Amino acid sequence: MRVVTWTIRVLVFLLLIAFAAKNVEPVTLRFYFDLSLQTPLVLALFGFFALGALFGVLALLTTVLRLRREVSLLKRPPAEPPPAPPVFPPPV
Repeated sequence: MRVVTWTIRVLVFLLLIAFAAKNVEPVTLRFYFDLSLQTPLVLALFGFFALGALFGVLALLTTVLRLRREVSLLKRPPAEPPPAPPVFPPPV
C-alpha cells in the first residue's frame, strides 16, 4: 500500500512540475489603488491556491479546537457523585 501511495505522490508532483514548466508567461495582477504585480502565471496560481488552503484551515481551526476540548473533557474520569440527601422515615 505504501508503494501505491508514493507512486501517486510522485505522479502528482511530476504533473505539477510539468504544469509549472508550461505556464511561465508573465501576468499582471491588478489590485485596487493602481497597485499591480507582474509574476509568472504558475506562481500566481500556486500562490492563490496556497492562500485558499490557508483560509480553509483557519476556518476549521475553531471547530477542531472545540472538538478536541470536548474529547479531553469526555476522557476524564467521572467525578464523585454528590452524596444522596438523607431519607427520613415517614411520620407516624
